[in-house]
Amino acid sequence: MARALRVGVLLSGSGTNLQALIDAVGAGRLDARIAVVISNEPAAQGLVRAARHGIPSVTISHRDFPTRQEFDAKVVEVLRAHDVELVALAGFMRLVTPVLLAAFPARVLNIHPALLPAFPGLHAERQALASGARITGVTVHVVDEHTDHGPIILQVAVPILPDDDEERLHARIQLQEHRAYPRAIQLFAEGRVRIDGRRVRIDEAGTEADAALASPPFPASRTP
Repeated sequence: MARALRVGVLLSGSGTNLQALIDAVGAGRLDARIAVVISNEPAAQGLVRAARHGIPSVTISHRDFPTRQEFDAKVVEVLRAHDVELVALAGFMRLVTPVLLAAFPARVLNIHPALLPAFPGLHAERQALASGARITGVTVHVVDEHTDHGPIILQVAVPILPDDDEERLHARIQLQEHRAYPRAIQLFAEGRVRIDGRRVRIDEAGTEADAALASPPFPASRTP
């Protein structure tokens, strides 16, 4: 079994991806410990989730800092105080700066509800529907200085069904997010990720979980 990786989670809202990570740790599917949860919003539901599971949490309001860099410096200070090794953005509605990226080089992850490089930025589901695409999905990637641009760790395809609207598509994508994010972080916990520029190599392990994630079945009908 891999050593428990110390993960810091940054969020701004409901924290459903945080909950997916908590559940994966509890089920033994993720060899990690969530060392701290940081939110820039004091009313974020994700902080309630953290408290419910006894996870240390800290609110750092971006409104208290004159620049993004100074805000990120405080975030780095808290992450380091909790010996964080990997940072997971989970609905964190702030653009991160080189201050954070330099403190955790190639160790800041984000999850995006599309198959990047398609549909970056906000409202990815709306973009996908408007484009007429037949397939979208989920991407877990390393964060770099550009929005939704860094090296791709893992992707899962989600079909766009004829009767989809933004809400229905979002619900099905979110189900795959909750599966993909723990698996991507587990790859780091197992030391299997090799990054060379924008290219990523995942060292083979030959597990059934890897095979299932590489070819997820498309649902036959819409998930309620």
